[in-house]
Amino acid sequence: MLRRKYLFPHVIEMNYQAARRLGVNVYLIDGGSEFLLIDIGYLDTVSDIVDLIRQMDFNLSTCKMVISTHADADHIQGLARSKELLKTKVAAHPLSVEPIETGDGITTYATIKAQGIDIPMPPCKIDQLLNEGDIIKVGDQEVTVWHTPGHTAGQLSFKMGNLLFSGDNIYKDSCVGVIDAHHGSNIPDFLGSLNRIVKDDSEYLLPSHGPVFRRDKKILQKAIDRLTQYQYMADFGTCAIGWPLLDEWEADVLAGRMPFSAKR
Repeated sequence: MLRRKYLFPHVIEMNYQAARRLGVNVYLIDGGSEFLLIDIGYLDTVSDIVDLIRQMDFNLSTCKMVISTHADADHIQGLARSKELLKTKVAAHPLSVEPIETGDGITTYATIKAQGIDIPMPPCKIDQLLNEGDIIKVGDQEVTVWHTPGHTAGQLSFKMGNLLFSGDNIYKDSCVGVIDAHHGSNIPDFLGSLNRIVKDDSEYLLPSHGPVFRRDKKILQKAIDRLTQYQYMADFGTCAIGWPLLDEWEADVLAGRMPFSAKR
């Protein structure tokens, strides 16, 4: 039997447990009589994760559900396989259902033609919808569902005591989940989610990528300030809500103002 490496009471993160990189952070919430998983990652690591759970002496039949924080391939490609192996339910936000159930390669980032990325995206039936404010009881533990859109429309976070499983909202280096029109990023929504996290009283943030870290307003504010600028930058195309430079240019054009005086 493997010794269980608890990151916090009732919380095991499978990369730390394996002592090697499996991919996306996969959190096991141990409620005593049952457990659940937050995210599962790529298809090729599902068997490794399930084997680790078995070796830690968890009864696989007590898996309450596998939750998808959002519908990106690096989080959900192994969802259907995990459902099959664990014989459990799969849960997600309503706005994540369509890309997961159809295996939409574009929306889920499974296919990015320009970068030569094209991986299978097995569709998976969602058994349970998770909405803002829902309480998930797992054994003797309770997890509260937060809807934190921005990275994707269906991005979820989860509050458990002084812990916030923060998905792709924020990482320790002040980076955030990819902002891209193809999977439904929305910068104003993203800012709303980050501001919610700033005001929260959680002591630790457990992101979907990289190290767990103590909540620090400076880390969050740095991301907020950057994304606030992104709203008005051409760099972000249709994810931006405006481009002041073009407004200024149009005003000059309509007024007949030239950008500089012509020289003979």
